[in-house]
Amino acid sequence: MITASEREIFDLSGPLHLTSIDWENPHHRRSIAASLVQGVYVQERDRQENRTDHEALAPPWWEFFHFKLLRNLVDDADHSIFGTIYEFKPPTSTHQNHSLDGSPRYVIAFRGTLTMPGSFSRDIELDLHFLQHGLHRTSRFEIAIQAVRNMVASVGDANVWLAGHSLGSAMAMLAGKTVAKSGTFLNSFLFNPPFFSAPIETIKDKKIKHGIRIATSVITAGLTIAMKASNMRGVTEDPFQGLSAWIPCLFVNPGDYICSEYIGYFEHRDKMEEIGAGAIERLATQNSIGGMLLKVMGRESDPMHLIPSANLTINLTPSKDLKEAHGIHQWWRDDMQFKCKVYKYR
Repeated sequence: MITASEREIFDLSGPLHLTSIDWENPHHRRSIAASLVQGVYVQERDRQENRTDHEALAPPWWEFFHFKLLRNLVDDADHSIFGTIYEFKPPTSTHQNHSLDGSPRYVIAFRGTLTMPGSFSRDIELDLHFLQHGLHRTSRFEIAIQAVRNMVASVGDANVWLAGHSLGSAMAMLAGKTVAKSGTFLNSFLFNPPFFSAPIETIKDKKIKHGIRIATSVITAGLTIAMKASNMRGVTEDPFQGLSAWIPCLFVNPGDYICSEYIGYFEHRDKMEEIGAGAIERLATQNSIGGMLLKVMGRESDPMHLIPSANLTINLTPSKDLKEAHGIHQWWRDDMQFKCKVYKYR
């Protein structure tokens, strides 16, 4: 029996609007990556509802795009499916009639928090670890990063994509940053990635918003200099320099306070350069006040949500509420208005 909420999840009218796939088209890549992430959500729903074989609702989310399920990533605490490794298996006719340039061989996708009894408590626990900059210390991330490393070692970094939504986006971002530190830069599609900060972007008055951002940058840069001067453990000269070549695709909605701060985070960088304060912002953009306070308290804390470069896509279409603004569904729809810009760390 399919409930009304399950019908909404299983609504294929969005992803199936692609009658032919152009792998060089960023809109097609976005739609497919989002659909593969949705496949992870629906698989976990299938598991909890004991839907198997022909009753399972998940397979169309990847089979339509000629992917097959290679294996699932299962949390060791609650046995929930939190990620999936997909293998791209296009039919022979596709090879003959369409270019596969830009297509992946494998996609590793991660879901976000599910508000269902079978996984909710564990997902909330992971959300709290993220807020404390401790996601990297969890067993779920250990499973995820091991899977990413094994796949890269087997098939090469050019053949692997990462994708995730919400908490899963944080997982994919952390995995991408981790391997980027060793020079491996994976194509990454991060939907509604959480930004751990006060929601300054929600302030309507541009002058007040800009003033708060400048003040925050000055304070953050000052604290960074002070910590460097005191030779506190964990403070490096420029941790962003080695990561700057990794340019993940970020997808955010201004109506979603969970991720909207990425808009101001990157736009503010350009404004600080324009007013001649680029040096201050280069220090501030690498650190968070919360992360530095944790270091003062003796806790190693890398602000995992901060990244040097990104291809930022903003959904400018108004959302009726937070649920819609934070949802994965918007990212495969073809009736949205998007604004895209690449930000590179200088």
